[in-house]
Amino acid sequence: MTDKTDKPIAFLDLIAQQKRLGPGLRQRVDAVFDHCHFVMGPEVFELEKRLAEWCGAKECVGVSSGTDALQIVMMAENIGRGDAVFLPAFTYTATAEVPLVLGATPVFVDVDPNTFQIDPQHLRARIRAVRDAGKLTPRAIVGVDLFGQPAPWAELRAIAQEEGLFLLADCAQSFGADLEGKPLGREATATTLSFFPSKPLGGYGDGGAILTDDAERADLYRSLRTHGEGKTRYQVLRTGMNGRLDTIQAAVLLAKLDGFKQELARRDAIAQAYDAGLKDVVQTPVRVPNSKSAWAIYAVLLKDPAERAPLQARLKEKGVPSAIYYPLPLHKQPAYETHHDGAALPVSEDLATRILALPIHPELTDAEVARVIAAVRG
Repeated sequence: MTDKTDKPIAFLDLIAQQKRLGPGLRQRVDAVFDHCHFVMGPEVFELEKRLAEWCGAKECVGVSSGTDALQIVMMAENIGRGDAVFLPAFTYTATAEVPLVLGATPVFVDVDPNTFQIDPQHLRARIRAVRDAGKLTPRAIVGVDLFGQPAPWAELRAIAQEEGLFLLADCAQSFGADLEGKPLGREATATTLSFFPSKPLGGYGDGGAILTDDAERADLYRSLRTHGEGKTRYQVLRTGMNGRLDTIQAAVLLAKLDGFKQELARRDAIAQAYDAGLKDVVQTPVRVPNSKSAWAIYAVLLKDPAERAPLQARLKEKGVPSAIYYPLPLHKQPAYETHHDGAALPVSEDLATRILALPIHPELTDAEVARVIAAVRG
């Protein structure tokens, strides 16, 4: 049983986070209540400017969630019925559900067994297979920066250019990560962000954003997020959606941005401690070369699927939480099975049976990190 002197560790500790942020967070939120511009208030535009500056992007459009960010980008490209959107099978459902909502078909691609990122070689094969079948028109590739690390962007850009496909970056889990010494955010024509509370930069509710260097596309995203409006509120140029970022969420994110670099550094320190303490008992995360992770998730691989349930039970007894990202690859999920063409995706299927995520957030103390390591080691 859990030692009476050691309370259970939180997988995500928003209470401790709020206490640490303290006056800065409340000052930002109170300012919104003072001016009462709860929809598209000044904080939204300030946040957009700061996010763009962080990544070096020319444009940023705040939206209501990471899922809506994906949908707005695909709507802007007129992706729909008869189109194929290529994406990794080992990721969160939002990446695949958006094409289906728009009438398109997600085409699942296997991933690298070490980094868990989309496999460029398999992507090429999947594009060829779809073209040869002749039932769908290849339209887009979605690269997902999974768990905080970057996808193989140089290869994805080359494939997109060769095949004439739109390239979209799903950076929901990886805002704050670096590749080749530069922040993620400009690897594709458009990059989508999520500010769900569990993300490295998380709000206290839903929120998202779209980054791009294309001014015309940014204007289209702004129209689509607000019911397709034009220069005035009641000029409706196209079918859009209600996808605006709430001002209060923007205020929370602005307060958290002030200390975001320090939080990223703490996440990295925890990851390194886990590496050192666990590398001889589990497979610790393999780093993408020339990159720095945002560490949204620290996931280890077990040697045998049969080890996972007993390990999770032992961790729970010792007050250490764990999670499985993801228990099923997307092509095995009931919502997507009927849309899958039957291609074998063995890496994604294997990972789902052996992966286990450990807590990694800035509020973890060194003592708690040591407890996690000791519990995993048994």
